[in-house]
Amino acid sequence: MKNLTNKRVLLGVSGSISAYKAPDIVRRLQDLGADVRVILTTGGSKFITELALQSISKNKVHHNLWDQEAELSMGHIELSKWADCILIAPASANTISNIASGKASDLLSSVILASDAILMLAPAMNQQMYKSSALQDNLARLESRGVSVITPDSGSQACGDIGPGRLPESANIANQVANQFQTTQLTGQHVMVTLGATLEAIDPVRFISNHSSGKMGMALVNTCIDMGAQVTCVYGDINIPLNDRANNIETLSAEKMHTCVMQQIHQQDIFIACAAVCDYSVKTPSNQKIKKNGENLILELTPNKDILADVCKLEKKPLCIGFAAETQNTLKNAQLKLKNKGCEAIILNDVSNAEIGFNSDENQVIFISKKQQKNIAKNSKAKIAKNILKIFIKEFL
Repeated sequence: MKNLTNKRVLLGVSGSISAYKAPDIVRRLQDLGADVRVILTTGGSKFITELALQSISKNKVHHNLWDQEAELSMGHIELSKWADCILIAPASANTISNIASGKASDLLSSVILASDAILMLAPAMNQQMYKSSALQDNLARLESRGVSVITPDSGSQACGDIGPGRLPESANIANQVANQFQTTQLTGQHVMVTLGATLEAIDPVRFISNHSSGKMGMALVNTCIDMGAQVTCVYGDINIPLNDRANNIETLSAEKMHTCVMQQIHQQDIFIACAAVCDYSVKTPSNQKIKKNGENLILELTPNKDILADVCKLEKKPLCIGFAAETQNTLKNAQLKLKNKGCEAIILNDVSNAEIGFNSDENQVIFISKKQQKNIAKNSKAKIAKNILKIFIKEFL
């Protein structure tokens, strides 16, 4: 598992001679699994071209706060929501000063003000400029706000001076970004997550299923691992890569998923039932392919076992989170599911909205427990997963 898999890094490139290293920083972040977009400041564009950065990142390079096309959809707000981490490398003295002062004078500083993403700075400048009291005061002010400052290297500089202020090696910067996502909030906890769709056989070549991709469940798996948990991933039909830091178990049918969960649930502290398990299966699947004969085909369906309900009935059950994928009377149905299942929390997901449905990369949910009902605004599923777990941990752990 790459440390930045499913993470979105927004790289800000400001006016420093070290900007020539930006394409390599992009590449090293990508090597760790990150999706990278770039904001190039006016100063940065004096040292590196948009084309070079676009070629490496495979994404449009952003530079203009007043881009009419982008601002039709509030481009700077979209970028601020998109990023899991904003990395400014190189960070010039002017850019650092603007951020410390809370200015919104260009696209980069505006995005930073509008974002709750992790913010990291890699200062790169003349050694005397770096050691100046004004610059050090600005860095101290930013660190007091939770900004991570990557210590520059010391050595020979482009101007001929020798001292601190050199941009660290790209791999070092990328690794420090990856370290930002390693937390200990779930260290020592054993977490089981079910995800994906189940396939209920009609005959050897046909089945009943649903549109679940497994993206939301995998985002929860990745986040739990990032938070230090030992994760068991019980998955059905999915179209996304697995996280090899989890114990991954394939269970394509509802029956097999139920059996697997019940066999291992006693080892778990937290159970997250995110899989889209078919409510019904074919009572008597055919052993041979059913041939088309022009007549109606009648299938008798039988209810599948309720995995979440059965886990919640255990005498020593783990803390349980369920998902309610609803299309109508969404809140009422989710609240009823919370009551009937006996779990600690239900995550309500309106799957009738194609923008946040099964196959979307984004989601918008409501966290529901006996104590609270909290809206989690539309965002990437990775960020939604992080917010779900932050709320859950605060209430139950």
